[in-house]
Amino acid sequence: MIKLLIVDDSPLMRRLLVEIFTEAGDFEVEVARSGAEALERLAEVAPDVITLDIHMPGMDGLACLDRIMIERPCPVVMVSSLTADGADETLEAIELGAVDFVAKPRGALSLEIDSVVPALVEKVRSAAGARISRTTRLRERVRATAVLAPRRVPAQPRASVQREPVAAPLPPDGLVLVGCSTGGPPALDALLGALPAAFPWPILVAQHMPASFTGPLARRLDKLCDLAVSEVASTTVLAPGNVYIGRGDADLVVTRRAGALAAMAAPSSPEHFWHPSVDRLVASAMHHVAPERLVGVLMTGMGNDGASAMTELKAQGGATLAESADTAVVWGMPGALVAAGGASIVAPLDRLAAELTALFAL
Repeated sequence: MIKLLIVDDSPLMRRLLVEIFTEAGDFEVEVARSGAEALERLAEVAPDVITLDIHMPGMDGLACLDRIMIERPCPVVMVSSLTADGADETLEAIELGAVDFVAKPRGALSLEIDSVVPALVEKVRSAAGARISRTTRLRERVRATAVLAPRRVPAQPRASVQREPVAAPLPPDGLVLVGCSTGGPPALDALLGALPAAFPWPILVAQHMPASFTGPLARRLDKLCDLAVSEVASTTVLAPGNVYIGRGDADLVVTRRAGALAAMAAPSSPEHFWHPSVDRLVASAMHHVAPERLVGVLMTGMGNDGASAMTELKAQGGATLAESADTAVVWGMPGALVAAGGASIVAPLDRLAAELTALFAL
């Protein structure tokens, strides 16, 4: 059984969430009515996963999350409103160490919540098995627990890189296609933040997120990266030195406009469960660009989105990189790619940017 601690100040929301996860059959559910009560119950409950409301009186969700990740790190899924303010707060929560987030139902809760139950349960179940990196908030944890002397932290063994022969350097014109889901924003920080401004190919990113979140994500990444980062809200001609984030609740597809490669936000396809769909992004790119001028990168995320299309890309001569299990918060998507034999290179997150730039002999 999965030990779940639900933290929410709303009696109605607590009751609904308890019903949902009890009916799922594989959860042992406990509740806390405030951030302070959640902290008091951590040792007693020893949860495998926590759902944490952001807006609560007294200690809010962000302050509570900060304490959890320092005092007793554990997978946390934030319960967030789908607003611009909610997006900024949720991205801040992910920076603090939250694994994922779920949308807070709006309007008549008992009616609307039925539409989000499948994704809610799947996300929390997946988060329960998420990998919390030993280095997450490490400095603060050591400082908080040190009493008489600083604690010496043993060095961790360096994760290995697995490579198949890949043609390099790559031609001067092509596309990099990146897919991620749970744990994706910090992974994008690490990948994109390590790439030089002179990176030669446009980079397109399908990160599973609602529409109100992808704009704030793009603006945040733009401040952190040497590359220019923007959200694709309309048809956009692609240019080197740029990263294009797919708009949430839609699909990011590659097309052509006046002979030039472009990206556009297309209505989400009912054939795909998660959006923006990584499989659809890769398939659309292969329709307009030769496989040897495409590179796929699949990082942390639950499910298998992107594995099928990237396996086909590799079979046709393209290069594909998968984040290894050593660093992936959830090794679902990249693990499915590796299991299908579709990964040219398997590397930990801190090596992905170097492996990618090596393909261009940068």
